[in-house]
Amino acid sequence: MRHLTAALRGYPHTAPLFDGTLRLDGCRLDQADVDPIHEAFAPMVRHQRYDVSELALATLLQAVEADVPVAALPVVMVGNFPHRSLYTFGGDPRPAPAGLRGGRVGVRAYSQTTGLWARGVLADTYGVPSGEVTWVTTEGPHVTGAREPGNVERTTGSLVEALRAGDLSAVVLGAPFAARVDGLVPLIEDWETRQEQYWADHGFVPANHLVVVRRDLLRSDPGVVRALYRGLAAGIDAARPDAPTGSVRERAVRYGLDDTLLAMVGAAVRHAREQGIVRRDIAPAELFADFEKYAGGS
Repeated sequence: MRHLTAALRGYPHTAPLFDGTLRLDGCRLDQADVDPIHEAFAPMVRHQRYDVSELALATLLQAVEADVPVAALPVVMVGNFPHRSLYTFGGDPRPAPAGLRGGRVGVRAYSQTTGLWARGVLADTYGVPSGEVTWVTTEGPHVTGAREPGNVERTTGSLVEALRAGDLSAVVLGAPFAARVDGLVPLIEDWETRQEQYWADHGFVPANHLVVVRRDLLRSDPGVVRALYRGLAAGIDAARPDAPTGSVRERAVRYGLDDTLLAMVGAAVRHAREQGIVRRDIAPAELFADFEKYAGGS
């Protein structure tokens, strides 16, 4: 029985793989003690510390560009619409998304995937290209050597406090964190309507985290990676409710190399190119080429 170190959160769709409800052929997963999960990303792309890991999509694109020896599986662990990820403090007048042009916006890292999708919405929907905003960050990219555009700044201070002081126009935050800060409100007031329109227009929920494995593991033992993929797929199926509710999580979490996944990755690549996160065009299928070649596809 082969043991795989796994930097995967305990989602409803992964919990059965860790508690033994779902068994993998020839291997078992040993859950790495990493919280929050984004702290696994740098060790994975810099040192391949885990056999299998979640990885943010923007970081994965930078890893592909840098030929980091990891291989993606066509499995989306978590995703969300970005329309509720831009926050400001409520008041009058309230900033409008188009008013961010020429302003300063805080985000943990410029290569953070939530920020990538939020900047895509600002550009596509509100006519605010990422290059016309100064992005104030507290962290650099996970991939060693990845470059940042000239309109990215670093700070050691709190982004929320900078927003409170008026030094920022908005910040990019996850809804659970924003809910802990009194007075924060979504910058896009009709975010619920906007995200459902995005779904109607595109047919996918933007992915935040996919699953990757060490490339040498995939090439030396493709059977164990195939078993891992099948187990992840079974976990996703088992977590789906008998009667679909249409929740964002149900629509976001998915497996299988299909046109929808490739379209979603293609949109991320376009945003990443426009925003200077990656410098070369990356074909969406390139992310999964090793998985297709060595593990026999999805």
